[in-house]
This record gives sequence, structure tokens and C-alpha cells, in this order.
Amino acid sequence: MSLDLDGARVLVTGGAGFLGSHLTDALLAAGAHVVCVDNLLTGTPVNIAHLEDEPACEFVHHDVTRHLDIPGSLDAVLHFASPASPVDYLELPIQTLKVGALGTHNMLGLAKDKQALFMLASTSEVYGDPLVHPQPETYWGNVNPIGPRGVYDEAKRFAEAMAFAYHRTHGIPIRVARIFNTYGPRMRTRDGRAVPTFIRQAMEGVPLTVHGEGTQTRSLCYVDDTVAGFLALLRSGMAGPVNIGGPDEITMLQLAEEVAAAVGVEAVIDHLPRPLDDPQVRRPDTTLARTELGWKPEVSLAEGLRRTVAWYRGA
Repeated sequence: MSLDLDGARVLVTGGAGFLGSHLTDALLAAGAHVVCVDNLLTGTPVNIAHLEDEPACEFVHHDVTRHLDIPGSLDAVLHFASPASPVDYLELPIQTLKVGALGTHNMLGLAKDKQALFMLASTSEVYGDPLVHPQPETYWGNVNPIGPRGVYDEAKRFAEAMAFAYHRTHGIPIRVARIFNTYGPRMRTRDGRAVPTFIRQAMEGVPLTVHGEGTQTRSLCYVDDTVAGFLALLRSGMAGPVNIGGPDEITMLQLAEEVAAAVGVEAVIDHLPRPLDDPQVRRPDTTLARTELGWKPEVSLAEGLRRTVAWYRGA
């Protein structure tokens, strides 16, 4: 089942969050009517304030771990609600587990009731601290289920299992996107993830905090490219999972230097201890997205950082 977004009525959970708000913008631009659902635990009304007078967008303040009744038809339910940064899910471990388990169950039930397509925002964290590099979708991962990061990793792994159970048992069409590190405008300055943290520190003129020696790697994707990957997956006939992320790897030390350059300051680095279970490497194998979806990132890291820094300066 492919989804024609023009004229579709689409529900987005976590719609006032970083990714959810950008996805809402893209859906509206594609001609969809969007029901934006968020309990504002980590999302913010500021992210969707520009849509206040948009007739094709309606906001519902709701916690999706509780039953949600939406009048009328829905063509798709896109489940993006979840704390997503280590700062958030370490502070909100139970809420993170509940939105991955109960929230996913509720949204799958809603999709079943409305005979709608279901899309899950999964994560590269399902791979844990990977022993296979780069990570293909066939890799089962290396996750510590009882470590502090396990609340997010296992919530998303359970959510994937639940989505496929509904797909196999009830025939619900699903899409599972495994999202790698994404950055861009609307990330909170104290989000805890590397790019907004480095930008805030560089703009404040304080040392940039790098964990360990900074040799651990991540693969970054600008938010516009990530959202384009979501739309390509929605319009495809693929259940997934599909890796959506940047194929180029960078060390955290290099990233700190790139951010400092984008801000226009000299990089002064302060090394901190590595967090428990912090992955040493992280890079997606994007062969599936490239060959089956025709998708690949278009925005370079330098250009993405330039746009992001400009947004923070104007925010």
C-alpha cells in the first residue's frame, strides 16, 4: 500500500517536537491535513506556532499512553512521540518506556480502527553499541537492556516488534524508519545532543564538552533530508525497517571543530568522562533507502551547520 499525501488526513504524534514539527510542515506542503498530537513533555508550542492559523492543521493536547479518540477518518498514523535525547530519556525513563510500549499499542489500535497506515519513528539506538559496522537493517544489535540507555533502546525495539505483530496479525500496512542522528533548527539548546550543545557552547564562548577522547563517531543528517526520507518511505510499499541517516562518519572531536568553525570561533575543547554504554561507532548502511526509495541526503554538513547556526542566532 502506497500513500498519496495530497488530500490525506494524517495524525502525527509528537507533532510539536523537533522532528514531528518538521514532518508536519512537510506533510502540509504535500497537501495533507495534519492532526498534530503532543503532550508537550519535550515538545513545545513554539515549534508549531507558525501553524496556528493553518486550516489544514489541528492540534490535540494529549498523552498517547492513554486512549485517544479521533473523530472522522484517518489515512495514516505516524508515531513520533518519545523523548529522544539522552538528557530527556535519562530524566524520564518510565515515560520513555511507556510511550514506546503503551503509546505504540494505542496508536496501532487507532490505525487498526481507522484502517490507516501506521508509521513508526524508530532509531539507530536499536543497534546499541554495534559490533557490525556500518549497520544494515539485518543487524540485530548489541543492546544492554538494563543499562540507563536501555529505556530508550528497548522501548523502540519493543515498538518495532509490536508494529510487525499488528502487521502480521491484522494486516495493517506499516512503515518503520530507523532514524540516525539528525540535527537542525528547533532543537532545544539544552537538548543534550551534540550539535545543539556545541552550538550553544560556542555561542556562549565556553569550552565545547567532548566525552572521552572524542574518537567515537556519529553520522549526521540535516533535518530536511531526514524528513524527505520519511516521505519517500511513506509513499513506498515497504514495511521496513529502513535506515534513514547520513552515510558519512565523523568523530565527536571533528564535529566540535566543525561547529566552532560554523559559529566563527576557535574550538576550545573540554574532555569529560564517557557516559555508560555510549556507542563507539554509529553509521548506517543506507543501501536500502538509496536503491528502494531513491533517497539520499543532499545537504552537506557544512551547509547544514550554517543553516542551523543561523536559526539559533535568529531564535
